[in-house]
Amino acid sequence: MVNIRRKGLMLVLSSPSGAGKTSISRKLLELDDQIKMSVSATTRKMRTGEVDGKDYYFTEKEKFQDMVNKGEFLECALVFGNYYGTPEKPVYEAIDNGKDVLFDIDWQGTISLQKKCGRKVVSIFILPPSMAELEKRLRARAQDEESVIKERMSKASDEISHWLVYDYILVNENIDQTVERVKHILEAERHKRFRLKGMEGFVGGLLG
Repeated sequence: MVNIRRKGLMLVLSSPSGAGKTSISRKLLELDDQIKMSVSATTRKMRTGEVDGKDYYFTEKEKFQDMVNKGEFLECALVFGNYYGTPEKPVYEAIDNGKDVLFDIDWQGTISLQKKCGRKVVSIFILPPSMAELEKRLRARAQDEESVIKERMSKASDEISHWLVYDYILVNENIDQTVERVKHILEAERHKRFRLKGMEGFVGGLLG
């Protein structure tokens, strides 16, 4: 019997707010039982419909800073005046057991994750078809006040300027097509030689 197991990977999806990363993440999680969502801690306020411990760990700034001081985060960053961080322990437990972990983080968090975790990380940046379409999508969500929408649009250009940080770039014109492309990338990355535990012994057996 072939005894080859793979190590899990950390899949990062980033985009300017409104470009589609959250919708893509949800669809990917529905379609693939080998990947789970990383739950980040954040100091921002809970939005309508969000659940503590599922969407985020909603945390006071003092507690968040204490976690930073104890080195409990894989990465953390300040985004739109609030702190976000990825707890380390559950991520390593998942990838050691051959499960992939999906991250919805920005370019700052991606750089931190890449520096700390190296080739365990696979990063994808999602672009909108145009800035006009990005603004249209933000307004269609009806979640934010006008001032917040303007701030997000202002921030979008800065976020897009860091596209070279990422391994893959996708333009999200159609959500289903973009999800399919993400799935293809994920499948290819899962078969990278260094992720396959037991392959060296298997090949040795083939060669006698």
